Amino acid sequence: MDKRLLESVMKLNGDTGATLAEFLGISRGTFSSKKNETNGAEFTQSEIAAIKTRYSLKAEQVDSIFFNQNVS
Repeated sequence: MDKRLLESVMKLNGDTGATLAEFLGISRGTFSSKKNETNGAEFTQSEIAAIKTRYSLKAEQVDSIFFNQNVS
């Protein structure tokens, strides 16, 4: 996962971790764990789909953010 890319998309859209967590229906701590991949935490398919819709992301952008094998 490329957390820096996710953070830049969030900032461009005026979101913070707290606002996106609320949108996804998860706690700020859970969001942070998923963003940082703490203890193997990952976003679910439905959360990724919701983020894609919220930010009008293209499939390539979703792949770059969530399926990038490089550690950020």
